[in-house]
Amino acid sequence: MLLLVHRDMEHVSLDHRVNIMLTPQFYTMKKEELPVKYLYQAKRIAPSLFDGLLDEQRSYEYFVWREKEVWVFIAYSPEEIKSFLDTKGISEEQLSKVFFAQQAQQAFLQPFVLNNKAALVTVDDVVVLVPKSALPKEYDLAHFDEHFMPKSGISLPGNSNTFIGRKEAIILTVIFIMFAGIFFFEGWQYSRSLKKQKNEMQELLSAYPVLQSKIQRENISLKYQTIDSKERKKREIVKTLASMIFKGVILTSYHMDEKHFKITFTCDNPKVAQKVKALARKSNFKVTDTKDNSMVVIEGNI
Repeated sequence: MLLLVHRDMEHVSLDHRVNIMLTPQFYTMKKEELPVKYLYQAKRIAPSLFDGLLDEQRSYEYFVWREKEVWVFIAYSPEEIKSFLDTKGISEEQLSKVFFAQQAQQAFLQPFVLNNKAALVTVDDVVVLVPKSALPKEYDLAHFDEHFMPKSGISLPGNSNTFIGRKEAIILTVIFIMFAGIFFFEGWQYSRSLKKQKNEMQELLSAYPVLQSKIQRENISLKYQTIDSKERKKREIVKTLASMIFKGVILTSYHMDEKHFKITFTCDNPKVAQKVKALARKSNFKVTDTKDNSMVVIEGNI
């Protein structure tokens, strides 16, 4: 479903996800002929094109595409859009893709009346809002439906359908680097410990040849197998805990020694916390209840 969003729209009640198209009331657009070839180059210079045109109290994202020899730049405030949608009954969980009216300029060659005062129409290849009174006395109205949907759109940061937002990406990168450091440090310690133990065993066998009997060798081998099994179990536990870190979950504390581990996650809301708890219990970890419904404490033995 594609829903046209404008300032005077009615409150809606939804029981499913929707795609939305924003009118120019929610974005600022510029078209520029620039000596750049690639999209990433155009995106890099987008903020400088809107200097002095945007509200400095808000943060903005930029959507860019190319129309023949011209680059089209759209600046929008995700927080402003999400705040407005919330007042109209559209929550983040119900929001899928977001499109801009400018992307469907050919579809608005015929006016689309928003209310008894304003209409949406394409003028000089730009989709604009015009007073309804400015329309010709006789005109064919556009019928807004799924055919207006462009091929590509955006996902607002924080939407439940997005894989990952910019802020979450940074947080997860730091967390994964931390876990990589843990793996590296434990692997290095394990390697040193194993090498030292092998040297000690060789010295012991040299000093006491009787220990080289089959039974003694099997007992010593079993000892090292036990050590190796414990280290493997540690790595499996860390791997399982890492899989519980997804959108809305932040690692706040971590401790693991030879016998026990304890980890604390802070979640965006109780619903996310319940999901983490369910994953922990599924892995047979102990979940400790806390006063904060958005905090999850997980413990276990090694």
